Amino acid sequence: MDSKKLNFLKEKAKELRITTLKMIHEAGSGHPGGSLSEIEILTTLYYDIMNVKDKDYRFEDRDRFVLSKGHCCPPLYAICADKGYFSKDELMRLRKYGSILHGHPKAGTPGVETVSGSLGNGLSVGMGMAMAFRKQGKNDIRVFVLCGDGELQEGAIWEAAMCAAHNKLNKLTLIVDHNKLQINGQVDDIVAISPLKDKFEAFGWNVIEADGHDFEELEQAFKKAENSDRPTAILAETIKGKGVSFMENNAVWHGKAPNAEELEQAIAEIRGE
Repeated sequence: MDSKKLNFLKEKAKELRITTLKMIHEAGSGHPGGSLSEIEILTTLYYDIMNVKDKDYRFEDRDRFVLSKGHCCPPLYAICADKGYFSKDELMRLRKYGSILHGHPKAGTPGVETVSGSLGNGLSVGMGMAMAFRKQGKNDIRVFVLCGDGELQEGAIWEAAMCAAHNKLNKLTLIVDHNKLQINGQVDDIVAISPLKDKFEAFGWNVIEADGHDFEELEQAFKKAENSDRPTAILAETIKGKGVSFMENNAVWHGKAPNAEELEQAIAEIRGE
């Protein structure tokens, strides 16, 4: 990755972090921890990897993205507004009556492919999309699904994983935001999901491990996935609350909005002030 692209992605990630926290603060509720841990993943997808267009979110041959961990939707909304799918003025109406930006994504919001929020369903939706495109002969369309690691405690994930491998859906890529925390604490203390690499490989998936905050590693992982003959699971090692010292690795910030003072401190840290 050249330095110009890398610098652009880093600055875009800072911008998205700040916008995300402002949205959640304005709403008075939301999920900052998991939203911040996914920022580099979403930035890499939408500004580097995926075949998407500015302004036109409906063009037929676009790649598809499914946010299975739907409660962490503010960064996705911020990206959709940045792409010109709707006005940026709408962002500060997150979770407010009459807004198009619900606390969990809904179909019909410009740039959002499907409803999500009920955990465990996104991989099945993405698998269905990948299978449909194959049947239609649209073999260039890639489908990306982002799920949380706590979400892997849901049985539907593994049913979809088994079916996707059986059908060799090589255009399907699952990204696991492996920040190791869920609402009640450490994922492996609640229902252990380790060892993830071994489990996905046993289900017949191509597995790639990457630093989920490193743009160059993420880019390489997505490019390797493109050349696989099987569905790919990218296990992205991340930090919940990444970029804000008092939020990092702190389950308290799974679903808590920052107050004005906390927001100010967070923005200063993200900007490096």
